[in-house]
Amino acid sequence: MQELKAAALAVRENAHAPYSNFQVGAAIRTPSGAIYAGCNVENVAYPEGTCAEAGAIAAMVADGVREITEVYVVAGSPMPVTPCGGCRQKLAEFGAGDVRVTMATTGGLEQVMTLAELLPGAFGAAHMEGDA
Repeated sequence: MQELKAAALAVRENAHAPYSNFQVGAAIRTPSGAIYAGCNVENVAYPEGTCAEAGAIAAMVADGVREITEVYVVAGSPMPVTPCGGCRQKLAEFGAGDVRVTMATTGGLEQVMTLAELLPGAFGAAHMEGDA
């Protein structure tokens, strides 16, 4: 997990957060052990920004990978920051309910939950199946 943590901390430094000054880094691990990282990228038109988790997922998918086995998210906040609702759904698209998500502060405080705990009743592909 140290490698995942290091990747999230390092990429956080590249965040583009001139409006909120709230830098977030995320790193995800895949079954092969590969790590993909992303940081938040704000835009003056706030809804057009990108979350750190979404950036890490985009890098993973761009590399042809479609499965997450572990997640680490870090921010300079007084308590561990959880992924936003949209990112919880994005993570659930590529990770099973038992995927471990570590949320951390730059000061070293960590909280661990599973994707299922973060997003109970997640909307999934099974919801898209038509009537039999």
